[in-house]
Amino acid sequence: MLAVAEVHTYYGGSHVLNGVSLDVQPGEVVAILGRNGMGKTTLIRSVIGFTPPRRGRVRFRGDDVTGWAPFRRVARGMALVPQGRRVFGSLSVRENLDVARAGAGRWQMLAIGRALMSNPALLLMDEPTEGLAPLLVREVGRVIAELKRAGLSILLVEQNLPMAAAVADRVHVLNRGEIVYSGRPGELLANEDVKSRYLGVA
Repeated sequence: MLAVAEVHTYYGGSHVLNGVSLDVQPGEVVAILGRNGMGKTTLIRSVIGFTPPRRGRVRFRGDDVTGWAPFRRVARGMALVPQGRRVFGSLSVRENLDVARAGAGRWQMLAIGRALMSNPALLLMDEPTEGLAPLLVREVGRVIAELKRAGLSILLVEQNLPMAAAVADRVHVLNRGEIVYSGRPGELLANEDVKSRYLGVA
């Protein structure tokens, strides 16, 4: 579904992603974990095309989309739930959904619903539980699990380790623009060294 190969992404002269490689298989949830400022959102921006990599390749559904504009990637089947949820506060829920539909409750569910309006093959989720109360975190986790059961591929950037571990098939830990750990969620939960060093979890 998605293959990111040796991606190097910069903001001006700042080298943010340093040779990141990962893949997402059809119907799989892959979680990217890490502290703030380690390159997680930049990875999402590189995949969707907002901040194209200077080196490396992004392949999606068999196409090399590295040079494609974001709208072409969306038309091919990507959708984004951005960090901060980025909905239009002046519009109603229906109007927000209509805006999304023209291009192809609760704010975080609205952002997910808006992304799903294009019937994507791959959903990119950037910190969907950021700033949410524990009850709503569980609800977002439930929704992600339902989408996974429906066969949707998901690349999930998250700081909430328990929620990510509950829904992901595989996890990667990003630190200073590099993947420093890859494995199954249960393996990460059992790895006290990685959790304390890179995720700040005791």
